Amino acid sequence: MPLAISASGVRRPTSTHATPVARATALVALLASALPLSAHATNGYFAHGYGAQSLGAAGVAVALPQDALVIASNPAGISALGSRLDAGLTYFAPRREASIQGSPVPGLNGQYDGNGKKNFWIPEFGYTRQLSPTLSAGLAVYGNGGMNTRYERNPYAAIGGQGRAGVNLEQLFISSAVSYKLNAQHSLGAALNLVHQRFSAEGLQGFDQSGFSSSPGNVTNRGTDTSNGVGLRLGWLGELTPELKLGFAWASSVRGRFDKYKGLFADQGNFDIPASYGLGLSYQLTPRWQLGADYQVIQYSDVKPVNSPLGAFLTGKKLGDDAGPGFGWKDIDVIKLAVIHRHSDALTLRAGYSHAKQPIPSDQTFFNVLAPGVMQDHVTLGFTWKTSAQGEWTGYAAHAFSKTVSGQSSIPANLLGGGEANIRMKQNILGVAYGWKF
Repeated sequence: MPLAISASGVRRPTSTHATPVARATALVALLASALPLSAHATNGYFAHGYGAQSLGAAGVAVALPQDALVIASNPAGISALGSRLDAGLTYFAPRREASIQGSPVPGLNGQYDGNGKKNFWIPEFGYTRQLSPTLSAGLAVYGNGGMNTRYERNPYAAIGGQGRAGVNLEQLFISSAVSYKLNAQHSLGAALNLVHQRFSAEGLQGFDQSGFSSSPGNVTNRGTDTSNGVGLRLGWLGELTPELKLGFAWASSVRGRFDKYKGLFADQGNFDIPASYGLGLSYQLTPRWQLGADYQVIQYSDVKPVNSPLGAFLTGKKLGDDAGPGFGWKDIDVIKLAVIHRHSDALTLRAGYSHAKQPIPSDQTFFNVLAPGVMQDHVTLGFTWKTSAQGEWTGYAAHAFSKTVSGQSSIPANLLGGGEANIRMKQNILGVAYGWKF
């Protein structure tokens, strides 16, 4: 059973002339075919931050614009950056494990390794341009989130699963932004998010039957499905004192649908990217020391296939039904803290810590074996080295501490015999980027 985010499809116009939205989503699909997408997750299935400088500071960015990827957090921040270009690459190494115990079903109990694919590469690109003293524009291309598991030994083989099991979700955002300075202290920004999604699932044949799904044949092993959609991000950045800045950002949900998997996802394959919002502050403690903090909320509960619990089976619902069984995820809030030290004119050092609420309840672990987005705590270190008046290199490292969620009443006894599923994940992340000011 997969965990996925999707963006809404765009209908073709009946005339022979493509609409601007249709042309834009076609461009998204073209770029997606050219760029290597990678599945990744830290806060649920969202990335913990965007841009190498922010990622070295635990993802803090709402009131702390540092590079052009701030568009992905708060588009109002580009007013503080001038004109610059940033390009980076992240190496992401998650480790996913599961175990099932106490089941009377022969062959279901055991240890399962979900690391059939261990290493992922995530590119990002950002560009900002100051058009006038009050107006700036920018473009960012980045992976917003994702999820991947691949179990060579199928955890669901004992109940009909065949071959290996797993899911793969990849999500590309292309965000064009503008920011307007109301005055010397306050800026407003907006970004149009064009989103391309890819999703696939395999090894779930035990659920691909009329007793479990409203659309048998559309549950598993349908290959990769794609979806394009459009969303909006709005932001504000304000300077309350010369030392203190505050920020606010909000991103809309994005409607979506995976038709190939309409027998798997609730509401006949509909699947939205959830809305999110964040508050941030930064404080210039001394000329060389700066503090930052973000508070973020991701509204997973507004997405029915993500929020609906496994227990919906017990009310007569099937996979793919309206409000059918899902993952039982809850909203999460995330607290991010950062400290930045400008050691010299050439070298800046960063460190950060992030804590997220865990979205998966202990009674929802059985389906989430394929989507163990349980991470809560991670630490980061980063640096920027200026090589010239215009150029700079940034690097960072992050470690998400191992987290286990042990199942409690997680396998329904009257449906699948009972027992418990336990899920575990940890992550290591390394990244490098080059920035150019002009």
